[in-house]
Amino acid sequence: MRKWVSEALRRTNRLDGRLVRASGRLPATRADAVFRGLGTAANHSLLWFGIAALLASREGVTRRAAYRAVISIAGASFTANLVGKPLVPRRRPATDLISAERRYAAPPVSSSFPSGHAASAAAFVTAVGMEAPKALPVVAPLGAAVAYSRVHTGVHWPSDVVFGALLGGGVALATRRWWPLTNGGPAIRRSPVRATPLSDGEGLLVLANPGSGSGGADPTDLVSESWPSARILSPPDDEATDLRRHVEEAVAGSAEPVRALGVAGGDGTVAAVATVAAERGLPLVVIPTGTLNHFARDVAAGSPGSSALATEEGLAIEVDIGTVDGDGAGCRWFVNTASLGGYPDLVRYRERWEPRWGRWLAGAAALVRVLREAEPIRVRIDGRERAVWLLFVGNGVYEPRGFAPMNRQRMDDGLLDVRYVRADVPFSRLRFLGAALTGALHHSRTYVQQERPRFEVDLVDDRTRLAVDGEVAPAGRWFRFTTRPRALRVYHWPERDEWRG
Repeated sequence: MRKWVSEALRRTNRLDGRLVRASGRLPATRADAVFRGLGTAANHSLLWFGIAALLASREGVTRRAAYRAVISIAGASFTANLVGKPLVPRRRPATDLISAERRYAAPPVSSSFPSGHAASAAAFVTAVGMEAPKALPVVAPLGAAVAYSRVHTGVHWPSDVVFGALLGGGVALATRRWWPLTNGGPAIRRSPVRATPLSDGEGLLVLANPGSGSGGADPTDLVSESWPSARILSPPDDEATDLRRHVEEAVAGSAEPVRALGVAGGDGTVAAVATVAAERGLPLVVIPTGTLNHFARDVAAGSPGSSALATEEGLAIEVDIGTVDGDGAGCRWFVNTASLGGYPDLVRYRERWEPRWGRWLAGAAALVRVLREAEPIRVRIDGRERAVWLLFVGNGVYEPRGFAPMNRQRMDDGLLDVRYVRADVPFSRLRFLGAALTGALHHSRTYVQQERPRFEVDLVDDRTRLAVDGEVAPAGRWFRFTTRPRALRVYHWPERDEWRG
């Protein structure tokens, strides 16, 4: 084995020498200054951090690409410079192999193996490519040019660059283990169903909440333009009035038959109206005008124009609704999530920081803060007593798997997504954070994730409050979660090739 390794190293050294000499014989051109400048710009990854700052200036995939790239560069740089170079000392190419016009005035003196510049370039390009493939035609040639510049200027052997690039690309790919890629797309639906056709919105009652969203825009005009015959219901004047009861009273007291319900607002408003629609068997129009619009996004509510087409033709999809029964406030319905413990605080912190930091970093920071501040809750699950930091129950299975559920790829599978973090194992918080950061949650004793149609939890010591779709319910000592398969019809205009079974 040792003889085989020695022979492989000798062959690599001979090949490196031939390639460097071949590069050195290239005629002098203006490209020499360009490659030298690229290498200087990429010192300490400043070039990549500058591009990442530009990418992060826009929300969406480019911002996620920037965050993943910065983390990947940090990992690649640490591995190459603080691990690889001390372990594998190697001389740099002799200066006489390269013409003076190409050489740096003060060339690096650390170990030649591996190339930190190539590692950082490959980490950046790979990370950006995973999140924003459309940016690859721009960043990939730049990354290749930076990597080659290390040979062109005579500060690295070709094998240093090749190994550095493999190292950087591998580090970037490894981030997927604990930071999964998400497509952020709508949930997959099986097939369309028929719903009540509404000509110009006749028979449609829409709750339009002007207080939803960060801009505070009144959606009344938007609703009137798309459904001229619809009746528009304003929120109650008294903010303490239950929104769900307000809608129920409007339906019961309507002089004209209500054939469908609509809602223009954020997730809290949508949840209240969706509950009434499901209970009364009425189809629902969702007009996303809130800040985050989780439910509207997962059912691909679309624009008011497309929703108007769906109501005109009577096209809809069916989605599940979750219910929770307890000794505090009776039975409540939820379209997104229900939770105990510190999870509501986690969502609040994450949503506050997400516009600045992006989803994953905001979720990680929120998790650290909640685990630091939370008090464990003693519960009984499946007949076994546990202590938990936080407990999450989702209507449908959320992605990604792990501590930061973001979106659902289907909402008609009849399953609840149950996740909780145990507090009754030694060093549970540190162990959970370590497993989350290394992508090993599925092996961690501190984390439990299940998919089941029903779930029961009893509190051992005291009553606690339950958060349902972002609203805090009265405290209770026991809770029974179930799913009601396809209990709600949502008007939806199908896009081409959208339904998959």
